[in-house]
Amino acid sequence: MKSVTDLISNHRSIRNFTNQSISKEQSTIIINAAQSASTSSFLQCSSIIQVTNKLLRSQIAILSNNQKWINESAEFWIFCADFNRHLQICPNAKLGCIEHLIIGCIDTALMAQNAIISAESMGLGGVFIGGIRNNIEEIVKLLKLPKFVLPLFGLCLGYPLYIPEKKPRIPQEIIVHENQYHLINKNILKEYNINIENYYQYRSNNKRIENWNQLIQRLMTKEMRPFMLSFLHKQGWAIY
Repeated sequence: MKSVTDLISNHRSIRNFTNQSISKEQSTIIINAAQSASTSSFLQCSSIIQVTNKLLRSQIAILSNNQKWINESAEFWIFCADFNRHLQICPNAKLGCIEHLIIGCIDTALMAQNAIISAESMGLGGVFIGGIRNNIEEIVKLLKLPKFVLPLFGLCLGYPLYIPEKKPRIPQEIIVHENQYHLINKNILKEYNINIENYYQYRSNNKRIENWNQLIQRLMTKEMRPFMLSFLHKQGWAIY
């Protein structure tokens, strides 16, 4: 068995899966690991929707920009920030503040990261699906999610058909700041851009010519789901 550090450091997003299923026991172990993540004030404000209905999965895949691996993976789970459970327990709960949104997102992300690490320790692989937020209101309707439940992302899980190359991450000198925030070291960034351009050109699948600066320029100069704030308000989140 790999060490935990090696396991985490060798993470890849898996989008191609074999036909092998995941056992109920494996799912239980993964969810137990997910639940063991830290949770703010012991609120435990996350829920997992296991999507087992094939038609429902297909509908979600279409709404998520036709990501075929949603249909092809052995398991597809949707991770939600969830304060509806607390409302059921405490009908006079003062919900809707921005802090609940922050806590819900943090807790759920920690939970999901534990899940993928646990799955990878069993030889499984997966990929997170932020695309469920492309049509988030339709997703809420399909899953019959009540107020104060927020679907954040999906997770495809299964046995990898193959292991893709590891995508290079930003050098630590750029992301680690000592005592105060520092601007990017342009020389280190230049080297990283060359590294990323080589990665995209020579990886096995989906080759393209692009460096990291160009990727950021492409993604950050367009609106990203501008409907999200109004949806959050409608679902009871971030009212104040």
